[in-house]
Amino acid sequence: MAVHVKLLAADLLSLAVHYTSRPPSFTRKGKPVSRAEAVGVVVSRERKDKYLSFLVDDGSGCIPCILWLNHQSDRERDLGVAAEMAREEAAAVQLGKLVRVRGRITAYRGVVQITVGDVVVERDPNSEVLHWLDCVRLAKFCYDPPP
Repeated sequence: MAVHVKLLAADLLSLAVHYTSRPPSFTRKGKPVSRAEAVGVVVSRERKDKYLSFLVDDGSGCIPCILWLNHQSDRERDLGVAAEMAREEAAAVQLGKLVRVRGRITAYRGVVQITVGDVVVERDPNSEVLHWLDCVRLAKFCYDPPP
């Protein structure tokens, strides 16, 4: 099971990208990071046939996100379910909505982004502040422990 690291946009966008491996790998202060979770407001949205790209602003920066709508699968039945879920998630991503995004950290044309695994609209207006507090606490005690 992969762990989604709670990160602020400023931290996510400052990850070190290592292009020596395929796909590229990412580190935060020397520690490998492959999946992330972020909470913020959708400030940009562009839908194409195969994907939805959007920006999530958490107050520390804007995180580019991509949600693929044409999932690849070995089983046709799984393909239909995954594609339907992606379309439902894409419909929920609207400008001004507070969302929680989780997914793989990827790079496209040199820009760090989240390839979305799931996105949900947050109903609790406090969730953004609580995410910020979690990020600060985790950075202090887990991600960047004192020497």
